[in-house]
Amino acid sequence: MAEDMSIATYLAEGGVLTSPANVPPRYRAELLKLMAIFIDSELAGAAGFADIINEGPGIKERIAAAKIVLEKTDNAGRVLRVMGEFGVDTDRYANHHPWTARLDRDADIGTSRTEHDMRLAVFNYPLEGWADAVVMNLLMGLAVTVQLDEFSHVSYQPLAEAFRAIAPIEAHHAELAREGVAKLLESRDKAMLQAAVAYWWPRVSASFGAPDSSKAESLRAMGLRHAGNAELRTRWEAEAGAALAGLGLEAG
Repeated sequence: MAEDMSIATYLAEGGVLTSPANVPPRYRAELLKLMAIFIDSELAGAAGFADIINEGPGIKERIAAAKIVLEKTDNAGRVLRVMGEFGVDTDRYANHHPWTARLDRDADIGTSRTEHDMRLAVFNYPLEGWADAVVMNLLMGLAVTVQLDEFSHVSYQPLAEAFRAIAPIEAHHAELAREGVAKLLESRDKAMLQAAVAYWWPRVSASFGAPDSSKAESLRAMGLRHAGNAELRTRWEAEAGAALAGLGLEAG
């Protein structure tokens, strides 16, 4: 960065930061929020899926589910280590929230968060059995893949590197879910799986946030976002729709 260039101008022109020492206050707040949303969503998602492991129809499925729980927890830990560089008490953070807490299945909270933590709203809804969990994991896994592609280019380099390492792991989770749905279609009622899609589709869609976020421009100026919410949602809709169509299911 040139000596006469402000950090704001540097970031707006595509610059990257590498240490908490040179992060301005507003940038720090938004960066910590981004990390908290990811960490809380991974830990809440892992906690919810852990309760479903023993409902897997076979050993292979249970091993895959256990691996997903392990890897999501590890992914949260990877980003939490970056957060720890900003002075966050990582041990307390990991144990402070009720990660298994859920709302009623029919609760209507839209994109809002509860008092529990910063998890995405979709992780406040309970899973109902193996088939429901696998469908949710497919739709949300594809959403996470889209979101991580975006977050892998954030202007805070240590976090971008963490997200780039996490991205293929989460993409594999979506692929495992796709395989799981395909196997369920061999023995389960297709209508039941379609009903699970209908339940989770709008809730996963809401995880992308409002299409006209008032913060979008300021986040772009800081290099913490590049694509808008609507653009990311449209990409997910196309990818999830294609995945469902390949399985003989309908989107939405």
